[in-house]
Amino acid sequence: MYAVFVTGGKQYRASPGDQLQVEKLPVAEGDNVEFTDVLLIGEGRNLKVGKPKVAGGKVKARVLAQGRSDKVSVIKFKRRTTYKRMGTHRQSFTLVEITGITGGPKQGDGAAAE
Repeated sequence: MYAVFVTGGKQYRASPGDQLQVEKLPVAEGDNVEFTDVLLIGEGRNLKVGKPKVAGGKVKARVLAQGRSDKVSVIKFKRRTTYKRMGTHRQSFTLVEITGITGGPKQGDGAAAE
């Protein structure tokens, strides 16, 4: 079973046991977090698609770490105008492990997609 959920303006596909780097969340390491903006839950032909969200759908996760990604160079440059600006950026992230998905379709409940 997998789910597609939204957090930090991005969509993620997750299954139980997956580890994902999501946009930084204001929670401590070791805490549990729930994502309620679930767009799709299911597996194979047995899918439940929300309009736009699945009612009662939740993706539960445990926070493993808070971190920052590798440094990325940022350069602004315009030719022939002596304009050049250089800088760097490190994006913060939260590493989560998906522990469970709830609110999905039951076997044979007629929610299958064609």
